[in-house]
Amino acid sequence: MGVCEPAQAGGRAALRMVERLRAQGIRDERVLDAMLRVPRQHFIDAALAYNAYDDTPLPIGFQQTISQPYVVARMIELLRAGRELGRALEVGAGCGYQAAVLSHLATEVFGIERIRGLFEQAKENLRPFRYPNVRLKHGDGSQGLPQAAPFDTIIVAAGAREVPLALRDQLAPGGRMMIPVGAGGEQQLVMTERVGDVFRESRHEAVRFVPLLSGLE
Repeated sequence: MGVCEPAQAGGRAALRMVERLRAQGIRDERVLDAMLRVPRQHFIDAALAYNAYDDTPLPIGFQQTISQPYVVARMIELLRAGRELGRALEVGAGCGYQAAVLSHLATEVFGIERIRGLFEQAKENLRPFRYPNVRLKHGDGSQGLPQAAPFDTIIVAAGAREVPLALRDQLAPGGRMMIPVGAGGEQQLVMTERVGDVFRESRHEAVRFVPLLSGLE
């Protein structure tokens, strides 16, 4: 679906990142291929480009960060396990990087960002790639995107105290949501899966994300 070739996406640094992800336990080759194809350095400040493929979060302005590659890959791998992503909602589009990765794996990607400056930044970052299946919206991600629901996949790039019902209820039957949940700086990746009218939860790695806030900026 994307237009960027691996050689354009960071060269040897991107290849080293993918090998490191394999060593860290990421096994989904389609996720690894998507990570390889997206030029991570394009989504951060030029002054940080040398660190673009390091396994660490990096600042993107507005007191927000781009998640470390392992966390991006792990969240998507868990959501994909045994299924396709289908129609995906990304809450907290940030600089647009994760939407670009998802574009190679989902049929449609709806990215929502509450901070106007970041929303504009994500649009500008994604424009050169012309991904036909990515749509961005400036909106309150804590409320999801009901006008486009239901979603087969919801991925949340901010930590909540508990699983937001507004997002959970926008899952399609068989759909999955991944969100960091916790308080006081202690968060875990929580996956919610909708089976009919029943919602099942499973907990995974400890993580640290910026808080999921409501309202617009």
